[in-house]
Amino acid sequence: MDYVKPTELLDTMIEAGGGKAALSVKQMLVRGFLAGAILACATTLAFTATSQTSIGLTGAVIFPVGFVMIVLLGLELVTGSFALIPLAVIERRASLGGMLANYFWVIAGHLLGCAVYAVLYGLTITKMGTDMSHPLVQMLIQISETKTLGYKTMGASGMGLVVIKAILCNWMVTLGVVMAMTSKSTAGKIVAMWLPILTFFAQGFEHAVVNMFVIPAGMMLGADITMGDWWLWNQLPVLVGNFIGGMLFTGVLFYLSHKTKTATIARSSQEGRKTESLQSLQAVEKSL
Repeated sequence: MDYVKPTELLDTMIEAGGGKAALSVKQMLVRGFLAGAILACATTLAFTATSQTSIGLTGAVIFPVGFVMIVLLGLELVTGSFALIPLAVIERRASLGGMLANYFWVIAGHLLGCAVYAVLYGLTITKMGTDMSHPLVQMLIQISETKTLGYKTMGASGMGLVVIKAILCNWMVTLGVVMAMTSKSTAGKIVAMWLPILTFFAQGFEHAVVNMFVIPAGMMLGADITMGDWWLWNQLPVLVGNFIGGMLFTGVLFYLSHKTKTATIARSSQEGRKTESLQSLQAVEKSL
């Protein structure tokens, strides 16, 4: 059986969060860059499927391929870390400063990766800027304007809406990250993480990293959007909503539902044995 029980899963989540907070700046930037570019590529694949079939669910079924690649390759997706690193902070496996540093540098990597892919993809579908007839050109422009100006025209209600959609989105995305840990086999991980990712994409929720590609790509192709529109009416509120959804609904609530005194005692005992072993090893080294 390759199924990982929830109590074991919680320990894995905490350990993973601590590991992410301990990465070097170079690792966070490079892994964030690759994750952003891969997710952007999966987004255009999903949009292509939707354009060809006129069925939105088709794109949602395909989109998780990017998420699968990111998780299996051990890359950094900040929206997933929104659920994991806070648990490591709670358990004192990571510091608040380490958590914020991870978020900052990984987001910087995402922006770079998404921008590079947006430029390369834009040149591809416009035939080096000479042909704007490709259906994805207008689709990207329309979607990017909907994701910014659509909320802007609603005012305060629009701001509330975008945050709520971001919360719902990352509740599902972080469940994908966690469910990938419920299996020890590659096939099991893929199936487990596919389900919640399909769920979020099919319902049009707001994902910060996807938007780091879609909105700049739309702007490059001619969308009537300013930098202020992008960041004020989408990127910043979506990041806030994604953090709340991942940290609260997946991270903290799962932690509270499966955290037990038995698990804490077992973990403390295990750490104690590790410390004793290290001390014994050091004593042996000194005697030699």
